[in-house]
Amino acid sequence: MNHNTLSRRLERVAAQVPAGARLADIGSDHAYLPVALMNRGAIVAAVAGEVALTPFRAAQRTVCDNGHELHIHVRLADGLAAIEPADLLDAVSICGMGGETIRDILERGKAHLSGRERLILQPNGGEQPLRLWLMDNGYRILCEELLRENRFDYEIIVAERSGPVSYSAEQLYFGPLQMQARSPAFLAKWQRLLRYKQRTLDQLAQARQALPEQKVQELAQEVRWITQLLEATNPV
Repeated sequence: MNHNTLSRRLERVAAQVPAGARLADIGSDHAYLPVALMNRGAIVAAVAGEVALTPFRAAQRTVCDNGHELHIHVRLADGLAAIEPADLLDAVSICGMGGETIRDILERGKAHLSGRERLILQPNGGEQPLRLWLMDNGYRILCEELLRENRFDYEIIVAERSGPVSYSAEQLYFGPLQMQARSPAFLAKWQRLLRYKQRTLDQLAQARQALPEQKVQELAQEVRWITQLLEATNPV
C-alpha cells in the first residue's frame, strides 16, 4: 500500500468521502488516504492528524513528496484536536483502530466537530460501543460495509448528525443496515463468530474457576442473537 495504491479496506473508505470534500483523516499514519484522494482530484483540502511523532513525520514526507503542502496540513495532535474551525470540514475519517478507541477519540474531541461532517469510521472490532456512541450523540448510520482482507473482517460505518435516533440492542450489535442487507460476507463473519462463541461457552461450562455470571449471560445472549439471525436467513 502507498499513496497511489490503497488497500481494499482504504479504497472502500475513500469511496465514502464526498467529492470535493475537505477531509480530516485522524490517525493518518503515512497520510496515504488524503494524499491518494488529493492525487485523484477527489478532495480540495485535508488535514492529516497524528498523535505520535514517527507517523507524523512519515505523513509530512508523503505530503511533501507529492507536492501537496499547500492543501494537506499535517498536524501533531491528539485525536480531533488536529481540527481547527477554519478547516471547514465536510468529512472526518478514523480508520484502523479498535471501536472503543475510535469512540473515545470522538467523545474526547466532539467539541471540535461542527456536526456537519460525515463520519467515516473503520473500526478493527468493537463496533457495538462505537454504534452506541453514534446513537447517543444523534448520528444516523447511513452506510455500513463489511469486507474480509488478509483473514480479518473489517467494517466501515458512515454516519451523519441527524438529531435523535434509536437503535435496538441487536441493531447496535450487528449493525442496523447490515442486518437488513445480510451480505454473504456478513453471514460468513457471524457463522465464524458463532462457532467461536459456542466453543467459548462450552469451555466456560467446563472451567473449574467460577466466572462472573454477567459475562456468561452476555455471551449466551450473543449466541442466541447470532443463532436467531442465521436461522432467519436460512430457515430449515
